[in-house]
Amino acid sequence: MTEQPPPPPAALPDAPAGPPVPVPAPAAAGIPPLPAGPPKRPRPRLRAALRWTSAVLVFGALAGAVGYGLTLPERTDLPGLTTLSDGRWSYPELKRPALPAGAPRPFDERNTTQNHHVDPRDLLLPAPNGARPDNSVAGDDGWLPMKKLLEEYAPEDREAVGEALTDNSCRHIAARGWTMPDGTRTRIYLMQFNTGALADYVHRDHLSSGMVPAAAFAEAPESELDEDWPASAGAEDTTIDVFEETGAPGKRHARHAYIVAGDVLALVAQSKPGNVADVPFRQTLILQDQLLG
Repeated sequence: MTEQPPPPPAALPDAPAGPPVPVPAPAAAGIPPLPAGPPKRPRPRLRAALRWTSAVLVFGALAGAVGYGLTLPERTDLPGLTTLSDGRWSYPELKRPALPAGAPRPFDERNTTQNHHVDPRDLLLPAPNGARPDNSVAGDDGWLPMKKLLEEYAPEDREAVGEALTDNSCRHIAARGWTMPDGTRTRIYLMQFNTGALADYVHRDHLSSGMVPAAAFAEAPESELDEDWPASAGAEDTTIDVFEETGAPGKRHARHAYIVAGDVLALVAQSKPGNVADVPFRQTLILQDQLLG
């Protein structure tokens, strides 16, 4: 029987509106906001063949669950059967930060520039239970210098990526990282631009332009687009590109993905001795996508 693609994940609950939340001033003071940028051109979406592995079936269950359910490791046992853990991590309960009074969400029709009117640091996925914080990713007060982000890319591509971020008015980089007891290291970077059009332009023209990344990932310089990632897995208004390491296996295996959500372009990366497990990588990516969408 052919499996049907999973339905899109349910949206996370919004926190009640609170008093206005101050958003830090752009890091590059004195640089005027750039125009909205070139119009978003249609980007062909690759369709995965129906070759679902057992891990993909587990992922389908994850993608169809509500956000809070995805944070839990437990699975329901069936009478007379033993249901083993599928490897997902236990995250704290997730809730989007409160918007300033009267501010629209990024994909509201009134929000023509698709801005997140909250501090990007409040949109970072929290570390799961049992994780050890990675202080090298935290930066100062959650803000990461651009040069630290550029270390995620191959040396020959760092200058071009830095120029693309600067030229297109990347305002802030919020970051968080952690390491799990099994050695899995996770890094999440949220790059905020002046408009959603600029974030999308940097993504499709400078970082993720096709079957292979436009900018090589340092831990996995030989990577290609994961065609088994279902287009319906992300939030309705976001774009997710997942890249899988394809080169000769080394001491560590790495995966990385980009999320475009309005004015925020996210990089989610995981690496681990041996192999990065399917379920926690996909769980982490979906939860971060839901917080941004």
